[in-house]
Amino acid sequence: MAPLNMEALQFDRQSQTLKHTKVAVPTAADKHEVIIRIAYAGICGTDLSIIAGRVPCKTDPVVLGHEMSAVVVEVGSNVFHVSVGDHVVVDPNRACHTCHDCTSGNYNVCPVSPCRDTVGIMRDGAFAQFCKVPADQVYKLPKDISLKQGVLCEPMSCVAHCWDRLSPVAMGSSILITGAGIIGVLCCVSAYHLGHREIYISEFSAGRRAIAQKLNIEGLHVVSPDELAAKKAADRNFGFDVVIDCSGAIPALESGFELLKPRGKLIVFGIAAPDAKMRVSPYEFYRKELTLLGNTMNPYTFNKSIGYVSGMKELLDFDRVGVRVFKLSEYEEAMAALAKGTISKAVFEIGA
Repeated sequence: MAPLNMEALQFDRQSQTLKHTKVAVPTAADKHEVIIRIAYAGICGTDLSIIAGRVPCKTDPVVLGHEMSAVVVEVGSNVFHVSVGDHVVVDPNRACHTCHDCTSGNYNVCPVSPCRDTVGIMRDGAFAQFCKVPADQVYKLPKDISLKQGVLCEPMSCVAHCWDRLSPVAMGSSILITGAGIIGVLCCVSAYHLGHREIYISEFSAGRRAIAQKLNIEGLHVVSPDELAAKKAADRNFGFDVVIDCSGAIPALESGFELLKPRGKLIVFGIAAPDAKMRVSPYEFYRKELTLLGNTMNPYTFNKSIGYVSGMKELLDFDRVGVRVFKLSEYEEAMAALAKGTISKAVFEIGA
């Protein structure tokens, strides 16, 4: 029998405080819900933005955390695709399913869903021992993916959408990734997995460059923005077929645009400030026939994400990609390590 109360990290929007506390265990899954025991939960940049007051969340105190792997402990009467004991991951995002965007298959740009029912933002999430979630957002993990690596499925689902948006990317394309946080790292290893062997990562932080160097994959060049600019100054033909910005930094976006080869593609993956503006040349758009893309969330990509993780288990070794595991009670240490850039991602081990 589950305890009446459980360990959790709860955020209070009114006081802008995050605390390690005890909250009630979720009970009584309705017919379309599942209760899961959290094994691992990852800290996302969105969580940090919520804590900093830059992204809204539920008005009442809420358990954060929307990246998770877990074990099913209870299923509702109308749930048939997972059973008690199954290892699962959860897509935290929920759409309204009625607006024009949703009914056109583009629920990731639903104008309602970000403020509706997102797990770990608008309803209690994964920074706790147990969580209750809508059943249609739960995906069963195959036996070859551990719960530990399964926690990467949610960020990898966003990377999968990035590749969908960029497709087709011809074999032999040159790729620049700006920003070496976990999303930049996952873009890098997935690019390698897809067969690309001319990959550059540009990162301002020396600590994050060191993490990227540890990937140790063929054809990877890890450079600072200054080194990247020096290469362009030394060779006017130096450039890339694809630029994936994972930083949201305007200098990185503008530099990436300038480094595009003819018919190149720039995709904006990192989240810039809402009022930020980037300067680009319409003439260069015309002359080079360039493509600029946006990438938000993970529409219909969780199955693809599970496939990516299954196929890249060696590439996704936690030490290799700079992921460090913490206890929930070590949340301040985890966030400090992220701020210093000594790790690419922090993951809580909760009930593994």
